[in-house]
Amino acid sequence: MQLETARIVLTGAGSGLGLSLAREASERGARLLLVGRGLDALNAARDSLLRPQRASICVADVTRPEGRAAIVDLAGRGLGGVEILVNNAGVQTIGGLAEHDDAAIAAMLATNLAAPLALTRDLLPLLRDAAPSRVVNIGSMFGDIAFPFFAGYSASKFGLRGLSDSLRRELAVDGIGITHAAPRAARTPAFAAHGELEAPFAMKVDTPEAVAARIWNAVARDRDRCYPGPAEHVLRLVQHLAPGIVDGALAPRLRKARALLAAQPRDGKPALRT
Repeated sequence: MQLETARIVLTGAGSGLGLSLAREASERGARLLLVGRGLDALNAARDSLLRPQRASICVADVTRPEGRAAIVDLAGRGLGGVEILVNNAGVQTIGGLAEHDDAAIAAMLATNLAAPLALTRDLLPLLRDAAPSRVVNIGSMFGDIAFPFFAGYSASKFGLRGLSDSLRRELAVDGIGITHAAPRAARTPAFAAHGELEAPFAMKVDTPEAVAARIWNAVARDRDRCYPGPAEHVLRLVQHLAPGIVDGALAPRLRKARALLAAQPRDGKPALRT
């Protein structure tokens, strides 16, 4: 995939990993449609790009039909087509299962799983017209190896991985490739708000800039999957073949993590966009 000439729709572009993905793509010369829910954040994101003149914005909620219709309209009229769709918008609520109220569960499933499915469907005509084209689904290592206190988030990201595999097999005949990216935790505002879990679970945390560069490198090579490194491939294999080993490794860390979470004020701590 030639990023220098690509027309890219990027959701969740106003902050966090989405902002880093936008900046990296702009440096590589791509034309961008930046999608998000906040006009001010999108304007600031566009102004921070190396080539802001090659980016436009779309204020839209990807979980709503009218939001997706606006994206499709601007992608067709503004970009003139789409070579790459990046489903990056995400929501996470981290904490014990008892803290996952109905609204938090619905938001994670709607944003992290249902919206990528629906937006990919809605953009299929443009992606087919531009083929060879590609859909990039931003998942997580928590969609391969589930940690305590990430139940809803992991469920949505496991689902996104399954969606990616299904679409890869279905859309190959149309010349549409699928890249499923599963980064480790990135030091974004969303992760920092729950950073108390980093130490007890010995999490490796990357910068969003490093994650963005790794993802675009994988897309440029038409890779089906993008993982942080060899260690994560080994962990995935262990999880698949001997999940009890993962259970045993996490168990002694659980008590400390639970104590740290209990010490943090949780009231009013909303689901956070990644």
